[in-house]
This record gives sequence, structure tokens and C-alpha cells, in this order.
Amino acid sequence: MTTAQTGSLTTATEQAMGWLGRAEAWLDARGKGTWIAAMVLGFILFWPLGLALLAYMIWSKRMFSGQGSRGNDMTRRNAYAPSGNAAFDAYRDETLRRLEEEQEAFHSFLERLRAAKDKAEFDAFMDERAKTRATRTESGDEADGQPT
Repeated sequence: MTTAQTGSLTTATEQAMGWLGRAEAWLDARGKGTWIAAMVLGFILFWPLGLALLAYMIWSKRMFSGQGSRGNDMTRRNAYAPSGNAAFDAYRDETLRRLEEEQEAFHSFLERLRAAKDKAEFDAFMDERAKTRATRTESGDEADGQPT
């Protein structure tokens, strides 16, 4: 096939796709952010256009394809893979172990702190309640030991 024939095939394919198909291919080539920008621009210029783009993005599953989170999963998986350098792998394992221990100690500290705060609040409530009862008893507001 010659370059002239290849060029004509591309042009024929683009013509068959129409302007909507070319626009979709252009947006797809640039990613999800471009789709969102086009939708926002559509809402600004003519709200039914933005609504149509949003509906199309949801219908075609472009909004929820999850492509952005796949890279993070791969990074996390590779973080624990051996690097090939034994000294670095030992250092990394020791550091991760130490960080996990520190995290566990911090979580237990927070739990003790919450428990102490709850106890202090409860003790303050009980003291306030006892003072209120003592004040009522002294002033004679309670008749026959029954609260009013």
C-alpha cells in the first residue's frame, strides 16, 4: 500500500465517522479530564449540550472507567516487590515493619486518649448532677425525696 492510498483510507475513515465520531476520538485521545472540561463548557454555553454530554459519559461508562485508580494499584503492588538489591530490600522491610509498629502504637495511644477524655467528660457530668441534686435538696425543692 502506498502512502497516497493510506492517506485516502484515513480520510475515508474520518469521513465515515462524521464530525461527532471525530470529536469523540479527539476527546478520548486526551483523556477523562478533557471530557469533563467539554461537559462543563457545554453547561456554560448551552445547558442541554452539557446535560447531553454528561448523559453520554455515564451511558458509555466514560466517567466510571476507573482508569485513574489502576495506576495506584500497580504502584502499591510493586512497592513490596523485590528490587533486586538485597541491602535495599532489607532496609525497606525493616522500615515498613518499624512504621507499622509506630502506627499500631499511635492507634493505641489515640484509643487511650479517647477513653480518658470520655471518662473525664462522664465524671464532670456526674459531678454536675450531684451538685444539682445537692442544691435542690438544700433549697427544699424536693418534697418527700421525690424529684420534681
